[in-house]
Amino acid sequence: MGFLTGKTVLITGGGRAVLSDGSAGSIGYGIAIAYAKEGANIVITGRNVKKLDEAKEELERLYGVKVLPVQADISAGADNAATAAMVVEKAVAEFGGIDVLINNAQASASGVTLVDHTLDQFDLALYSGLYATFHYMQACYPYLAKSHGSVINFASGAGLFGNYGQCAYAAAKEGIRGLSRAAATEWSRDGINVNIICPLAWTAQLENFKNAFPEAFEKNVHTPPMGYFGDPEKDIGRVCVQLANPDFKYMTGETITLEGGLGMRP
Repeated sequence: MGFLTGKTVLITGGGRAVLSDGSAGSIGYGIAIAYAKEGANIVITGRNVKKLDEAKEELERLYGVKVLPVQADISAGADNAATAAMVVEKAVAEFGGIDVLINNAQASASGVTLVDHTLDQFDLALYSGLYATFHYMQACYPYLAKSHGSVINFASGAGLFGNYGQCAYAAAKEGIRGLSRAAATEWSRDGINVNIICPLAWTAQLENFKNAFPEAFEKNVHTPPMGYFGDPEKDIGRVCVQLANPDFKYMTGETITLEGGLGMRP
């Protein structure tokens, strides 16, 4: 029995992805594992139904928790407020409320320079990241206020440092940073904790890139100064668990996972 038994977490972009050694291969799935180990009920969203179903089967089988997978996509031209409301309604109908919202989902056309970026590519980053975070925060707010819950959003070093070829991604992530700061100010009176994580993790996408294009990987992906990338479950997932710990409810600010290590900035 973990300290989050009976609590409910909603994780966007939580479909199953694994590395060649069988460990968590995406940040969303690593977070889901970390919460499952603490006994939480888990709601996961994503575009890929197969990955969601695989996550449900594995998490329930290994950790004895209840998992609700909901196919959902926040994108240009869709009724995105209705999509987020639908996910939240299903979560509340299944588990009675929401204690933690984790806005992890994000897509982008990385590697495309600002001059060459199309509007569709820019929209992809903003809708999947910034607008998704906005809509899920609005939809979850009444339940988070009731539970005095936590919101964990994702920014990035791409926005902090202006990474080459990531203009839309950086813009979306910096938008999420500003949105989160405003929410932390406005929602603190409701007892809602709001934090941001900037993760740097070894994922299945990076592993596949290294195996398929070793020379390009060597030139473009640099090992952090501490000599390792963050683990999606053991580093990033555990930070997310800690931020939902009732003993740390006073802590609203930013948690940054960069350069292979963990640091706090209040």
